[in-house]
Amino acid sequence: MPHLIAPDPRVRESFVQAQQECVAEGEASGVTLARELAEYGDSWHTESGFARYLDALREESEEEGRRPEGFVPATWWWYVEGDTYLGRIQVRHRLTPFLREFGGHIGYGVRPTARRRGHATAMLRDVLPYARELGLERVLVTCDASNTGSRKAIDANGGVGEGGQDGTLRYWVATQARIRDGL
Repeated sequence: MPHLIAPDPRVRESFVQAQQECVAEGEASGVTLARELAEYGDSWHTESGFARYLDALREESEEEGRRPEGFVPATWWWYVEGDTYLGRIQVRHRLTPFLREFGGHIGYGVRPTARRRGHATAMLRDVLPYARELGLERVLVTCDASNTGSRKAIDANGGVGEGGQDGTLRYWVATQARIRDGL
């Protein structure tokens, strides 16, 4: 059964394949993937290069850790089934003015060959307790207005719309457990 894990070297091969799928789909222009490809793409395939990448991800979560200029501390989780990488999700520990409009607290992506199977919905649901542990009672999640899959994942997790601009929709999602259907 798929579940969240901390970024782990055991899924390196599958992770690299997933990033190649994203590039083939034309997604290399996204901020995260473009930045990572520029810095780590030539060495992901090696154990030492991948270890360097994982160290950088861990350091991004630390308040005093190294991260790109203007970035806030953020923690990554990977969604895997066995040794198969399915996607990733990030919780940014706080918002900047830019993130309030366009990025939000949470960003996620599912590899192209694993889409339309409910993974984004499950990743978002499963990361909410971690966001709560960071002291976030609710999180801002944004998506492109044209991204039906992401909108469905946010709606399924109780997202409350708050408008948007420039083709970006904004939703707030509570991090506390919800009681649904009398359960």
